[in-house]
Amino acid sequence: MKKKLLTLLWLLSAFGASAQRANYNIIPLPREVKVDTTQFFTLSGGMGIAYDAGNDECCRIASFLQQWVKELTGVSLELKPGDRSAEVRLALVSPAKPKGKKKASKSPSGNDLSSSNDNLENYTMKVTAEGVEITAYAPTGLFRAVETLRKSLPVKKDSGREVLLPFVTINDQPRFAYRGVLLDCGRHFFSIDFIKQFLDVMALHGCNQFHWHLTEDQGWRFEVKALPELAEKGSIREKTVIGPARMRIYDNVPYGGYYTQEECREVVRYAAERYINVVPEIDMPGHMQSVLHVYPNLGCTGGPYPVSPNWGVMREVLCGGNPETLTFLKTVFGELCDVFPSPYIHIGGDECPKERWQKCAKCQSKIKELGLTSEPNDNGEGGRGSQDGRSAENKLQTYINHEIEQFLASRGRSIIGWDEILSGGLTENAIVMSWRGTKGGIEAARQKHRVIMSPNVYAYIDHPQLKDYSRQPRTTDSYIVSCSKMYSFEPLVPEELTEEESHSILGVQANLWTEHIAYPEHALYQLLPRLGAMSEVQWCSPEQKDFESFKARLPQLKKLYDRIGVVYCNEVE
Repeated sequence: MKKKLLTLLWLLSAFGASAQRANYNIIPLPREVKVDTTQFFTLSGGMGIAYDAGNDECCRIASFLQQWVKELTGVSLELKPGDRSAEVRLALVSPAKPKGKKKASKSPSGNDLSSSNDNLENYTMKVTAEGVEITAYAPTGLFRAVETLRKSLPVKKDSGREVLLPFVTINDQPRFAYRGVLLDCGRHFFSIDFIKQFLDVMALHGCNQFHWHLTEDQGWRFEVKALPELAEKGSIREKTVIGPARMRIYDNVPYGGYYTQEECREVVRYAAERYINVVPEIDMPGHMQSVLHVYPNLGCTGGPYPVSPNWGVMREVLCGGNPETLTFLKTVFGELCDVFPSPYIHIGGDECPKERWQKCAKCQSKIKELGLTSEPNDNGEGGRGSQDGRSAENKLQTYINHEIEQFLASRGRSIIGWDEILSGGLTENAIVMSWRGTKGGIEAARQKHRVIMSPNVYAYIDHPQLKDYSRQPRTTDSYIVSCSKMYSFEPLVPEELTEEESHSILGVQANLWTEHIAYPEHALYQLLPRLGAMSEVQWCSPEQKDFESFKARLPQLKKLYDRIGVVYCNEVE
């Protein structure tokens, strides 16, 4: 009898040891979590996932969930479409109709919503004795919920037989509709496989806008079929600076690469399956020396122009007075629209020195033709390559912006530009991405323009994240953007904006520029875990945010990083 009792106790102990508990203290933190840690539902192999078999998106989301549960815990769930007796149930429900009519606002997908993003992205997840029930108004919400469940699961070293899920009710929705991350592929080219990995990491953190920076002075990365030489020749620089620019030390190794339109469509498809919109950027009229290398007639001097081997701001820009410039741009943006369905197209507009325009006969003739005059009015915050005041040359850039805005509007698109587009006066429907601090975004919001906050001192993840440079790969040597500093950012600037003006802030974006980041591992190291900090700025309400709480929740996310095989900085400051 004693031997049987000991055997039973051993079996119970072994059985209990195989079961690990889920933990809902995840990143980003859901809006509302009500958990009962005294009661559990046991998730075990052979249980089912129910979903609407007639909805392709629901089928895909169920498959993601099945894959992730197996990957993290070793528990194998079965797909059981339409089986309401299954232990895990995914369901779309109709939203309750609001009693009063609310002012509509634009979602990142371009749909009108009764409030910022309730209908698309909010969800409810309940764990009870009957199992796991996830409901949402749209597949986007189901996907966000499944990611929440994924991040809540224990990461087991060996295949497990079961997982204990504490009873919980989670009601969640993001604070901001636009939650972006930029990857600069102009300075350094990254493979499609890495782009997909980057998108997976974005989705894990609840981000929904991939800002793909495709063109630069140092390389043109987008195939334009009407202009085949543009990518073939404009994508290759003959050498790259490897020391401080003033020392002019180069590697003397040709560097290049570009994305075909089919590859771009593959990225768009992959991103859409993870409910991420791809915002392509063709930066103009500055940052265009790779174009001038192929088409020197589009410059003010006629060249010759190399694809730049140096970093920084180049004085060679597209000629603002040459009618061929607009013809070229409309050809490029036309094909861009054919490939990218995004409602937003980024036109750059930053760091465009006007030195050439001031001396160019064509530019000055166009300024005279348009009746443009200079007036003192500095709406920017100062920055490399900018000019203070609403000069005639800055207004000429606004004219070009307007022409492209109208062209893109005919294709159903809105333009985004960096905050320098304020300098010559904003075009009618331009969205301002404020990078030189928040002043440009504040000014644009006061002018009733939509704004994305992306200030360099809080959101630039190419900068060091640790105070000791020796403990991290070398990037820039300017200011530090630590996890804690990024986490402290408040995008709405309540002391500067009225409540109505705050409604113009679409969201927040982190930017990964790659002048000094040439490899995928380095890119991920720069990104993580800072993207976790940024995700709480993007997702959570201010009263939810607490950096000590964030640090306490971070080890669970790092275990997931380890399981999916991504590099990250293991220190947090």
